[in-house]
Amino acid sequence: MSETMGNTRKEALKRILHRLHAGESPERLKDAFREAVGRASPHEIAGIEEELVREGLPREELQKFCDLHLALFAESLADSEPSAPPWHPIHILAAEHREMLALAGRLASRTQAGISSPQEEEEVRDLVGHLQEAESHYLREENVLFPYLERHGIVEPPKVMWAEHDRIRELKKAVAREAPRGTGLAAAALALSEALASHFLKENRILFPTGLRVIPEREWPEIRRQFDEIGYCPFTPPAPPPPEEEEAPPTPAPSPEFRLRFPSGEFTPEELEAVLNVLPVDLTFVDRDDRVRYFSAGKDRIFVRTPAVLGRRVQDCHPQKSVHAVERIVADFKAGRREVAEFWIPFAGRFVYIRYFPVRGRGGEYLGTLEVTQDIGPIQRITGEKRLLDG
Repeated sequence: MSETMGNTRKEALKRILHRLHAGESPERLKDAFREAVGRASPHEIAGIEEELVREGLPREELQKFCDLHLALFAESLADSEPSAPPWHPIHILAAEHREMLALAGRLASRTQAGISSPQEEEEVRDLVGHLQEAESHYLREENVLFPYLERHGIVEPPKVMWAEHDRIRELKKAVAREAPRGTGLAAAALALSEALASHFLKENRILFPTGLRVIPEREWPEIRRQFDEIGYCPFTPPAPPPPEEEEAPPTPAPSPEFRLRFPSGEFTPEELEAVLNVLPVDLTFVDRDDRVRYFSAGKDRIFVRTPAVLGRRVQDCHPQKSVHAVERIVADFKAGRREVAEFWIPFAGRFVYIRYFPVRGRGGEYLGTLEVTQDIGPIQRITGEKRLLDG
């Protein structure tokens, strides 16, 4: 397709989407869509969404009407299911979609039919448990796939999908609160099943094909490696390992004499890395340009961090509902209005204390922000005193 024809199609699609957002029925627009632009690829749709946001369309509106976009584009996207080899991250995510949809569908059917025996209660508990254990699916997308999409110019669709992840999390909490016999369980289970079906359709037919198009093949094995580090859902089907890449020549080790010297002492790079990783806190450093530049790699990290987030804007590392708080903290640090911001939350069976500190140079200039995260539950339980080493 020529550039002129591509621009013409994009402008036509944008006009139709503007009409959609202005309130016209998708049914009325289908014929205009077919006649004006024919068949649009998922990549074109993602590009149009980017342009609409840049032109001032609120992201909340983009999310609100995303289901209508699918209705409008259903015919043109019918053959856009993702296709990838079994080891591939996209294949794994799509397989998990099928399993989660089946689990949610069984849960909705069971709760609609009523629960009248201990066996049926146990079935509900099992289904709810499996859906709760699917968190790694969303973490892999948010911490690996989305950053790679952003690197290749696909910024707005991942933000919409992350907002939907948070909505799904809230629905899962509602289901868990009502299980196994709550009066609102059937409605909550049906809402979750419908939300998953809509969300997975968008990812399968728009986001994943776009990723396969814009992310080069050579980058997918590294994405798979970072997926493996985060881990998988209990029901993820096993996949063969990614194809082996040619080994890069080994990086020469620093000279044994090389040491990082500070006014109060010195480290070799290996010593400094080991010290940072052994601290009983998780560290993340964001530079003066709001880019993530470092995270410690302790063995029991509280929140997931992956190499994919390095260089990413810190605002893009948080769900949209939290971005305003992140921007306020960073702005206050840069202006010198604040020297610490702190939060504490229960998370995954821990009580987590999160602190942010401005990092300043010797002249007081702002260099970046340090996030320090710690599980303080064990500290809160300390009583009395201990003066001797046990054992």
